[in-house]
Amino acid sequence: MGKDFLNIILKDKKEEIKYSRSRVPENELREKAILFQKRRSFFQSMKKPGPSGINIIAEIKRASPSKGVIRKNLDPALYALAYENGGAAAISVLTDKIHFKGSADDLKKVKEVTSLPVLRKDFLMSSYQIYESIVMGADAVLLIVRILSKNQLKDYVDLCNELKIDALVEVHSEDDIETATWAGAELIGINNRNLSSFDTDINNAVRMVSLLKPNQIPVAASGIQSRNDINIITKCGISNFLIGESLVRAKNPLDFLKSLLND
Repeated sequence: MGKDFLNIILKDKKEEIKYSRSRVPENELREKAILFQKRRSFFQSMKKPGPSGINIIAEIKRASPSKGVIRKNLDPALYALAYENGGAAAISVLTDKIHFKGSADDLKKVKEVTSLPVLRKDFLMSSYQIYESIVMGADAVLLIVRILSKNQLKDYVDLCNELKIDALVEVHSEDDIETATWAGAELIGINNRNLSSFDTDINNAVRMVSLLKPNQIPVAASGIQSRNDINIITKCGISNFLIGESLVRAKNPLDFLKSLLND
């Protein structure tokens, strides 16, 4: 039996949050977050298909627990500029340090050089991290149904609404969608990757999208490597895609992004 990557990540994440709280108390962080009022609308960038008929959230991803380092010496600012020039609708930045080699600094550098909305992609298990995300400059956060209780998810969706930061709520199964809908989530990321095994199947988005409500906006995530993959998924009514590894591995991410956008 292979590693349960998710449990390993969450164990380390709890320690990381504990350490961060010891340095900056939550009340102090919340006060700082409230002062950060100007945010770009990640939600609006996903609401309607772009000029090419789809929207791509292009990701800054240095490494993964299952595949190790994806791109050595990745310059997040250069990638952000390439993504914007290539036609991305938004940018996702992995900020997990231990398992994905990311950082808050990566997100800050991306936000400085681009006009696109920026998603903080991490394993958020606490309201502390939502305040932290705002302070580092995120326009949106990822909330993963699988790692939160129903009440936690609803509380965090409500908190994001209160703080005017968009929430991309990640689901992988039918039960996840039911929970996300109950919590009031409108922007739904359908992850094709099982977070425990890291096995990936792009047809998961195809299977799950029909379960969404009319007011919910789907985003297909993980395992998308070609325009053909996009074409398969668009047939079921999804026009938003989060793409990371294949872009980061590409010799020319700008040209590759354009090839994904143009059929």
